[in-house]
Amino acid sequence: MRTRTLLTLTAAMAALGLTAPASAADTPVLTTTDGAAVAVGDVLDASLASGTAATFYSSATGTSGISCTKSAFAATVTDNPAAPGTATESLTSHSFDTSGCTANVVGVLGVSGITVDNLPYTTSVSSDGTVSVTPGAGSAIQSTVKLRTLLGTINCVYQAPSLTGKASNADHSISFTNQQFTKTSGSSLCFANAFFTAKYSPVTKAGVAVNVN
Repeated sequence: MRTRTLLTLTAAMAALGLTAPASAADTPVLTTTDGAAVAVGDVLDASLASGTAATFYSSATGTSGISCTKSAFAATVTDNPAAPGTATESLTSHSFDTSGCTANVVGVLGVSGITVDNLPYTTSVSSDGTVSVTPGAGSAIQSTVKLRTLLGTINCVYQAPSLTGKASNADHSISFTNQQFTKTSGSSLCFANAFFTAKYSPVTKAGVAVNVN
């Protein structure tokens, strides 16, 4: 009798178009704001949040260094498991347009180039919003900064073992704050440390903003 009652109830729900709510496990870590799951192979991209700049300062509390108002990244999704969990991406492009860069370092006239070396990097995004960027095995996260000086152009090479950021659904952003790079080569005009701060927003897939679940 109990079995028949349950079967009858199930049939009645189906007839009325009623279904049980989807399990939270059905929702992946990354979805677009229109509710679609982000698929493996999809490309996510973002530019700097409007009105902000990416900065490389010589100290975590100072304002001496480089500021750029034009920067962008692109990453290909490699895994997007059910939430809660950690999605992974391959960061294939991270650029800085030096037409929007300025420097206030003594002896430096301007910035002629910033390149992000050793790409691709592995990027992970966890359900709690933690973002981690790591290089390939035996490599390092590296940026080469070309500065114009009275004595010509100099190259400053900076490295970091990894970067940690934060994702927010409030504005679909990824932020990095005072991520420390250490100079590995360059003249005395290159500051010994570079602290990287930037906010990229919105992060989108084909123009649609992405949420972290």
